[in-house]
Amino acid sequence: MALESFMTPIGTPAPDFTLPAVDGEKVWLGGFDTDPALLVIFLSNHCPYVRRIEIALGELTAELRTRGLATVAICSNDTERYPDDNAERLREQVLRAGFVFPYLIDESQEVARKFRAACTPDLFLYDADRRLAYRGQFDPARPGNLVPSDGSTLRTAVDLVLAGKPVPEPHIPSIGCGIKWKPGNEPK
Repeated sequence: MALESFMTPIGTPAPDFTLPAVDGEKVWLGGFDTDPALLVIFLSNHCPYVRRIEIALGELTAELRTRGLATVAICSNDTERYPDDNAERLREQVLRAGFVFPYLIDESQEVARKFRAACTPDLFLYDADRRLAYRGQFDPARPGNLVPSDGSTLRTAVDLVLAGKPVPEPHIPSIGCGIKWKPGNEPK
């Protein structure tokens, strides 16, 4: 079932996290302190909404990395019920999509709850002070439409954040597969 982002209030501080990446390394929020902007994306391997944009996401984040955007992806899905989102399958996705950013595993789902993540993809763009500057769609591409996936909406937001400017609202919510919560972990 497709869900929209919860649209966390602009200005909200980035929640702290320390999680293992699919390559076994530990990654934490403080590791991005010197980057002028940070994009945190909740992703999964099996979701058709993610599959629709993953190549463009890999290309755009690699390009914007040269301008100061740090990116980290997090998979919070219950891998017992959705084994396509286990570490091995996420490593395959990294190769397929050309991701050059850490891909983290949130097995406890605590980080997804802290961020108020709702779906995959769910994007959170933070400024240099790690205050939320943008949350919303990557671009208008969706499964079943013919709109090219180019990351145009996110690119505009990143350009503004890197220039030290606010991203004008309204922001269009991201839409995608709901995070696959373990029983009892569903947001209240």
